[in-house]
Order: sequence, then structure tokens, then C-alpha cells
Amino acid sequence: MEDKPGNSVLIVGCGYIGRRVAALLTAQQCAVTGMVRSPESVAALKATGIDGLCADLDAGLPDISADEIYYFAPPPRDGDRDTRMSHFLAAITTAPRRIVYISTSAVYGDCSGAWITEQQPVSPTTGRGRRRLDAERQLIAWSEANDAQWLILRVPGIYGPGKLPLARLRKGLPVLREADAPWTNRIHGDDLAAICVAAMQSAHANTVYNVSDGHPSNMTDYFFRVADAAGLPHPPQVSPAEAETALSAGMLSFLNDSRRMNNDKLLRELDISLQYPELAAGLKSCFTD
Repeated sequence: MEDKPGNSVLIVGCGYIGRRVAALLTAQQCAVTGMVRSPESVAALKATGIDGLCADLDAGLPDISADEIYYFAPPPRDGDRDTRMSHFLAAITTAPRRIVYISTSAVYGDCSGAWITEQQPVSPTTGRGRRRLDAERQLIAWSEANDAQWLILRVPGIYGPGKLPLARLRKGLPVLREADAPWTNRIHGDDLAAICVAAMQSAHANTVYNVSDGHPSNMTDYFFRVADAAGLPHPPQVSPAEAETALSAGMLSFLNDSRRMNNDKLLRELDISLQYPELAAGLKSCFTD
């Protein structure tokens, strides 16, 4: 079902990706509102021509009603449940046509470097992955009970202009030795925004897509290539044993899982042609004035 001009669209968590999606939708004459947490964020959205709604997913929410909803808000930092998704779904007064949700590839857990499709069983090994899986299940159950369509995008690392680990590189913080680094996947922010819009407008519904550029590498290689593109030194490498104390808990959580994501279903069913199908072109876009 194609998007119709004039549809009311709500973007929950209208940040890095949400603003890009909003720009694409306003060009299609859609009435877009971005839900953000602070008055400062509302003002920032309005400065770019996007209507803003200030609401806290951890507190009381206003009544929610929109024809189409993009849910990009992160889950809470702790626990195994996404209480923010619970609060949001409870606040919806009129079911939308469709909700597109950005989840994470961490719901698959460790796949020992294997290539995986959407048929891969979910088995998250981190709290981050368990919270996202909980949100997926809440969304599916609510949508089925309320006759709404859903579509879930399982997304790996996002990069793009303004979303690179430059501060970490400038500090010279270490990375895991490349020989020990697991497989990781990524997607450029502009491609992800286009995928989100295509997902909302697609004839396919009630399904899951792996989102990636289809060219996995490893996190250490990624840091090296970002450093090269920015003209910065390569970060020092540490062994797995040294990493336990040298790296943050958050960084370690990304190194516990290894998988390579197959994106054939995404490209085929959403008829997507990626603007940045490999890292070299994507990084070049990040440093172009």
C-alpha cells in the first residue's frame, strides 16, 4: 500500500534517523510530527520545519493517534523488558495503518560468524538484545489485537555524517586485536532512512527484515578505515584478555556476538537500491563538504 499525501505520520524518537525520515516524508507532502523528550529537541525539530511533540516514554504520555507510526526510540538501559514500548502502545487511541519499528540485530545473539537470514532463530545474549526482542513481541501482539500492520527492521551498527567514532579515535582508545575481532555489520544512515520509508510504503507487511549493506567486516577494521578516512592514527590493539579491562562494558557487549547478515530479502521485497552498498563510498560521504 503506497503512502498517500496528507497522511498523518508520527516519528517516535525523532533523532539521527528520524530527522532523515522526516525530510524524505515532508518532500512527499506528509504531515510529520516528531516525538522527542525535551523542549530543546522540539525547538531543534521546528528549526528544520518539523512539528515536534514533547513526551517522555518513561512517564505519562498524551493520547496517541496517527495514520502511520515510525518507532525509533531506544529501550531503557537496564532490564529485559522494554517498558517504553509498553507505555507507548497503551497510549494509542486509534490504531494506525502500520507501525515500522527499528529493532537490532542483537536479537540473534552469537551466530559464530555464520551468514544469517531472517529465518535465524532469535537468541539474544545481551540485555540490549533481550529488551529489543521484548519490544518486537509486544508490538506484534498489540498489532494483531488491534488490526494494525507491523514491520520490524533488525538493524546493526549505523554510521554516517556526524555518527562516526571520531572522539574515541582522537583519544587513542584501544580496540580488540583484529585477528580476534568478530564479524559485524553496518548500514549508512541515509540508506536506513530510505529503507524505513520503503518499509512503510511497501505492499509487504507483518514481517521482519535484516538491514545491512551486505558487506560485513569486523569492528577493528571499521575503526581503522574511519581513522584512515579522517586522517587519524589507528587505535592501539589489545588481546581478548586485555580487552576485559581496557574496553568499556558497552564496547565489550558488541564484541560478544559474531554474525554476517544476509540482506537479500530486504533488497528484493522493498525494491531497495542502496546508495552506499559498501563502506568506502559511505565514509567518503561523511567527509564531503
